Amino acid sequence: MSLWPRYCPPDFSIPELVHAPKVTTKPAPLDGVAPLDFHGTSNHPEYLHLGNGNWLLIAESRMDGVVVLRDGAVEVVEARRLKKGDPVVVGRTENGEEGIYVHPYGFAVPEVVDDEKFSFRTRGTRETPFSRSYDDLYQVLRHDRDHGHIVWVLGPAVVFDRDSRSAMQGLIENGYCHALLAGNALATHDLEAALFGTGLGQDIYTQKLAPHGHYNHLEIINRVRLHGSIKAAIAALGLSDGIICACEKYGIPYVLAGSIRDDGPLPEVITDVCQAQDAMRNQARRATTVIAVATQLHSIAFGNMLPGYRVLLGGEVRPVFLYLVDMSEFSADKLANRGSAQAQAILTNAQDFMVNLFNNLLKE
Repeated sequence: MSLWPRYCPPDFSIPELVHAPKVTTKPAPLDGVAPLDFHGTSNHPEYLHLGNGNWLLIAESRMDGVVVLRDGAVEVVEARRLKKGDPVVVGRTENGEEGIYVHPYGFAVPEVVDDEKFSFRTRGTRETPFSRSYDDLYQVLRHDRDHGHIVWVLGPAVVFDRDSRSAMQGLIENGYCHALLAGNALATHDLEAALFGTGLGQDIYTQKLAPHGHYNHLEIINRVRLHGSIKAAIAALGLSDGIICACEKYGIPYVLAGSIRDDGPLPEVITDVCQAQDAMRNQARRATTVIAVATQLHSIAFGNMLPGYRVLLGGEVRPVFLYLVDMSEFSADKLANRGSAQAQAILTNAQDFMVNLFNNLLKE
C-alpha cells in the first residue's frame, strides 16, 4: 500500500480549460513591489497556462507568494524580493479564467458515504486516539529518512526533559533529521543542559533547582559568545551531548531565528527577520515531512512557507506532510486557520511524543 494517496492532476480536457487564455504577466513597478493585480499563491498545486494547452505546474510554491514567469521558467518569491521589471503573473481568478488554475483536491481520498445524520467525536481533541497518526508517521519517517527531507521545528520544551532531549539526539544520529528550525531558546537551553545539566536552572531529570541556576542560560550564552560561535564553544567547553552537538557532529543544518525577547542571543541566531525567513524558506523548498513540536509561532511561520505538495524527479507529485505536536487544540486550529490545511495535529505532551517516537523508530 502506498504511503500517500495518488495524485490526480486536473482534467485539462474540460471546455473551461481547453479554451482558457494564456496566463499574462506585468512588470514589477519597483523593487519589492508587485503589480496591483498580482496573483497571490496558495499552498495547493497551481498551474499556469503557457498557451496551446500547455499547463505548467508550479514546482516550488508557498502561500502568500507572487509568481515570476520568465521564458517559461517559473519561480514563486516573496514580494519583497521582486526586482523592478520582473515579469509577475497577474490575475485573481483560479479556475482558468486568466490562465491560472488552483487544484486543491489532487490528493483527496473519496469519503465513504454514511447515512448517519448525527455522530459523536468528529473533531480532533485531546480525547482523540492518535495511534493511527503515530503509525502513519512512523512509516513516513522511515521512508523519508532515505528518500526525503525531514525538517523539525522545535520549541524549548523538548530540551527541558532529559529523555526527550536524548530522544531527539538519537533521531538526529540515526538519520531522521535533515534540518532543524528553532529559536534562540531551544539552542540556548540545549547547550545549557550540555554544560550544566539544567534547563532554565532546573535539573532536566530531577527538576530540582540548581543554586543560582537562573544564571545558567545567561552563562552559556556568554561563553558561546566569548568563543565566537557554537561550534567553537562546543570544542572549547568539551560539550558532547544534546541536539545542537548532534547537529554539529553530523552536519545537520540548523536555522535559529531571533525574536524581541531573546537573551544574548547566541552568535548563530539570525536577528534580521527577512534573512531568517530566507534561511527557513531554503529548507521549505526541500521539505517532504515537517514535525513541529511545542512552538506555535515558529510552526505558523514555517507552515506558511510550505507548499502542500512536492514535485519529485521524474514528475511524481507527492504531499508534504506537516505534523503539529502540542498539548492545545488552539495551536492546531490556529495553524489551520492560517492556511496550513494539511497540518495533522497530535495533541500530547511534547516530551511524551519524543520518547514515543524514539522508542518505536529505534528500539525495535
